[in-house]
Amino acid sequence: MTTVVIGGTAGIGLEFARSRAAAGKDVVVAGRDVAKANAVASEIGARAVIVDLAEPKSIAGALADIRDVDELVMLAIDRDSNSAKDYDIDRAIGLTTIKLVSYIETVHTLYPRMAPDASIVLFGGRAKDKPYPGSTTVSTINGGIIGMVNTLAIELAPVRVNAIHPGIVGDSWYWAEKPAAVLDAYRSRTPTGVLATMADVVDAIDFLLRNKSMNGQQIGIDGGWMLT
Repeated sequence: MTTVVIGGTAGIGLEFARSRAAAGKDVVVAGRDVAKANAVASEIGARAVIVDLAEPKSIAGALADIRDVDELVMLAIDRDSNSAKDYDIDRAIGLTTIKLVSYIETVHTLYPRMAPDASIVLFGGRAKDKPYPGSTTVSTINGGIIGMVNTLAIELAPVRVNAIHPGIVGDSWYWAEKPAAVLDAYRSRTPTGVLATMADVVDAIDFLLRNKSMNGQQIGIDGGWMLT
């Protein structure tokens, strides 16, 4: 059986794909950069496919050779800073296409090749709960993941569908580049006193994939930061 990681060439996606490959799974990592995807696949012992979620009509062809899927994890995202007052419609359309249209198109493409006990994990984010300046599109699409999980869990049953909504993942490439003072401020507001790590998120993905009673759930990973 096969684990497919859409957005598996960097960050949390790469760490998860690496863990599955190390456990002996047949892993497919999907990214839009040919050289990077091939290099990552070679490094961790996986297969690479080139998928550009900005072009949803190309997804079916890109995934045509994948068979016998029992795990599908979708983490691919593009960063966007946008607001209703100063709206960049092209960036908004691009990000909405990647997260809402192409996530579903990926499921549509692979579902006929999924085992009855397959499991899907989608990624949203805490911006759905805690908007910040410039998060108009990000907050909206992450909220959309809730509805996506709910409908897919019913429509695709018995295939299970869940979502993870990370908060600040301190050792991810995006947050690790922030000034120490910024991370310290977030850490001081986190009840556990520590920021989530990529390993924490990978562990949560594994839990959702293997626990047969987890279905239609939205899991936040933030050390309790949303409580403060």
